[in-house]
Amino acid sequence: MSTRKSQTALIFSNLLLSTLRSLASSSQISCRTSRSPRPSYQVSQLLLRIDGANLTLTNPFFYTEDPSLHRIQPLKSFLSGGRHIHIYGTNLTSIQQPRMTVYNTYRQVNETSCQVVNASVMVCPSPAVLLRAHAPDSAFDEAAEQGDSGDVVAHAVARGQHQRNTGAASAAANAAAGAESEADELDAVRLRIGFIMDDVRSVQELNKFYPDVASDLTYVSDPRFFPFDNDGVKLYKGEPLVIEGESLRLATTESEVNVTIGTRPCNLTSLSMSQLVCTPPDVQPPSTDEIGHRTDMDLPVVVVRVGNNLRYEVGYLRYEVAKIYEFPPEAVGAIAAGGTVLMLLSLVILAILKHKNSQAEREYKRIQLQMDTLENSVRSECKQAFAELQTDMTDLNNDIQSTGIPTLDHKAYIMKVFFPGVPNSPILQEVKQINGPYNNYEVAMTNFEMLINNKHFLLTFIDTLENQNTFSIRDKVNVASLLMIILLDKMEYATDILRELLLRLVEKYVGTKHPQLMLRRTESVVEKMLTNWMALCMYGYIKDHAGRSLFLLFSAIKHQVEKGPVDAVTHDARYSLSEERLLREQIEYSTVVIQVIQEEQDEKVFCRVNDCDTISQVKAKVLDSLYKNTPCSMRPLISEVDLEWRHGRGGHLVLQDEDLTTKTVHGCQKLNTLAHYGIHDSAIMSLVNKKRRYCKNGTTTYGPISPLTARNNNYESQYGGAVKYWHLVKPLDDRQESHQDQRHKAIPEIFLTRLLSTKGTVQKFVDDFLHTILTVNDTLPCAVKWLFDLLDTTASTYGIVDAEVSHAWKSNSLPLRFWVNLVKNPDFIFDIDKTPILDACLSVIAQTFMDACSTTEHRLGKDSPSNKLLFARDIPSYRRMVCKFYQDVAALPPISDQEMGAAMHSLSAAHAGEVDVLNALKELYIYVTKYSEQVRLC
Repeated sequence: MSTRKSQTALIFSNLLLSTLRSLASSSQISCRTSRSPRPSYQVSQLLLRIDGANLTLTNPFFYTEDPSLHRIQPLKSFLSGGRHIHIYGTNLTSIQQPRMTVYNTYRQVNETSCQVVNASVMVCPSPAVLLRAHAPDSAFDEAAEQGDSGDVVAHAVARGQHQRNTGAASAAANAAAGAESEADELDAVRLRIGFIMDDVRSVQELNKFYPDVASDLTYVSDPRFFPFDNDGVKLYKGEPLVIEGESLRLATTESEVNVTIGTRPCNLTSLSMSQLVCTPPDVQPPSTDEIGHRTDMDLPVVVVRVGNNLRYEVGYLRYEVAKIYEFPPEAVGAIAAGGTVLMLLSLVILAILKHKNSQAEREYKRIQLQMDTLENSVRSECKQAFAELQTDMTDLNNDIQSTGIPTLDHKAYIMKVFFPGVPNSPILQEVKQINGPYNNYEVAMTNFEMLINNKHFLLTFIDTLENQNTFSIRDKVNVASLLMIILLDKMEYATDILRELLLRLVEKYVGTKHPQLMLRRTESVVEKMLTNWMALCMYGYIKDHAGRSLFLLFSAIKHQVEKGPVDAVTHDARYSLSEERLLREQIEYSTVVIQVIQEEQDEKVFCRVNDCDTISQVKAKVLDSLYKNTPCSMRPLISEVDLEWRHGRGGHLVLQDEDLTTKTVHGCQKLNTLAHYGIHDSAIMSLVNKKRRYCKNGTTTYGPISPLTARNNNYESQYGGAVKYWHLVKPLDDRQESHQDQRHKAIPEIFLTRLLSTKGTVQKFVDDFLHTILTVNDTLPCAVKWLFDLLDTTASTYGIVDAEVSHAWKSNSLPLRFWVNLVKNPDFIFDIDKTPILDACLSVIAQTFMDACSTTEHRLGKDSPSNKLLFARDIPSYRRMVCKFYQDVAALPPISDQEMGAAMHSLSAAHAGEVDVLNALKELYIYVTKYSEQVRLC
């Protein structure tokens, strides 16, 4: 019976089915079911009506429940597709031919057929896509609406077609080859996942019906494997096979990569972002590809497959075969004779060794005893380091609350930031009046200032200076600082100039290969100008908010460092964060609590010192105890006071670092310590003004020896000749230790545990400081928001979509350019004394903050610097804090020009007249004179 032109109808218990006439034949009819009235609906009968004939079949069909989805993983694929995506759900076997599809905003991009494993698991290869690089969603959707799908989607990914001797990739890889250059520039593209399962609409729109199921598939660049060198032939000598590439782990795991050498597998052992390592077979496979086709090179070809679609031929592998040599009988005889002689010699040697066995046994016991001594030393050091890790520093915070924070005034602060290392800047000199109160010099400088206030002139002037070959980095830094001094009362104008210079700098860097390096170093006037501008804007924030946590951090490090021995000559300390400043000697010392009595104070002051401290170190600690509320610049200098020991009937004795009792060992003078004078607990001390004393010993008259200050690194005798000094550790070239002492010397590496001990003690203060400066609140200056928005807007203007570039610009402008500078130099904002050991410890924390601002993961190993290993476990959390800070700043309301102008006007009014700009104008005019011809031409 023919059904070609007949009237056909199929009915499921009153449910009409649609007939698929294109699939009909003389022996079968295909149809599509309609929706059932309820889940688990059973059809009682099937009625087939062909023209006037009716055929009935009882209980032919059963409706199952619709499939549902619970989880999709992984959610990342490479552009060429073919990665296995696992879908977990229920009733997945209800669908005969499920398909996975990806969508952009409005349209379907591509689809693939899925394989149902069981009722709860289904596997789908990711669809291949080809996206225009840098095209926004609107352009993408517009192209889709216009039907220009060839620019948006690559639908055809050839499979199963083996191309011999192509030397690169299979048909699937070739289909995506056109997108390689674009994909390299594309960080990631997200498309929506949907599934075509008959007429089940819920699985097509997952974001609507399954909002809790993550259903965005991120597409990244295809992995790339580089071909072998030497015309694509690699010599295999038995070592693991290393295949170089890039972007290998963006969306790939080891289980998804298959490497074959000929028809034999190469066992994969490692897969990194740039390398694949596998172990080839022991014997060279036949000279074929992976499916057994012979190669023209008569060598097995190395093929890498990634997923279903990507295939790479990286070259051929040639096994190096060792030649088998046949030894002649004469050689065999010679070897046998040599073996006999060797055996006889061995017997003689054994007899000699047996004769000396008793002596060797005694030597062994002696060495074993020394090893036990070393082991005990190491064990005790580890236990002590662990105990030190639990040191309680809760009293420090209370001390800070009672003593206050010695913040520098605004003028001293800007001088230290603008002109670091220049204590007597010409800017601070008084302007001498010549020929009356108002003279030609002042008139000239006033006219020059008017030119500076002309935006066109100032920008041209800066460009002219920077174009001169003799205009050095030092000159650029100096000019930037002089300009900010001159514009101190015109901050709104200074901000406008800074903005213009920053935009020019961005334009310069966006055309380079590494735009993220902008503001990394000070290479022009604008970088230092930005540093100075940020310092002016942040002063109030530091003084009223962030300065406390920084001062607590500094005080905590100082407290911990001075708790143990510190070498006054080398500045190495027992408690340190820096390996370079770590005291690697076993110093025996004890804590001494001395009583300090001053005439101007009614009560005794108890001061904790170490008996190994030099006299100058003791004086420094006593001054810290006596002048807690006094800034460092207002305290007496160590060189201005003497430490006087009052010991009952013995009277008063002035203690000094060097006196007649100083010991000289092998030409080196050891600085006097409390232990040298035999001072113990409860000793009564007093600081007195230094007086000149003379005492005669025979025919020689001795004057006083100047005490050694914490800032003095040169120890020279007052008597003319250079004298070498040592405190805790003698210089290496002068050490005359016995062989026995060298054998018992403690292992230096064990003292590295003290780095961890010190780090653990001050960890809370490091965390608190970073949390303070990386938290967005109402006290954050609006200048930060204004600057970050300017960088983001400029990046968008130039089409920079790499978020790491904007991240780097922000890090280089505020954390690295400003905060790191303050961490390394807290004396820029506080009136404190920064010793070399404190400088080394602060540098480690500054480096940690710099690493936290970087988006690049640094691989650390046993050979990595200790300062990076010390905070290695904390860097990820610090890095998240930095990223969140940038996100929170971006979420703040934009700063209008009026708000920014008002803030800058307030800054100008608050600090107007602090510095006489005439000196700054005079210093800046020196550059006008030096380059007068070039300035005149411009």
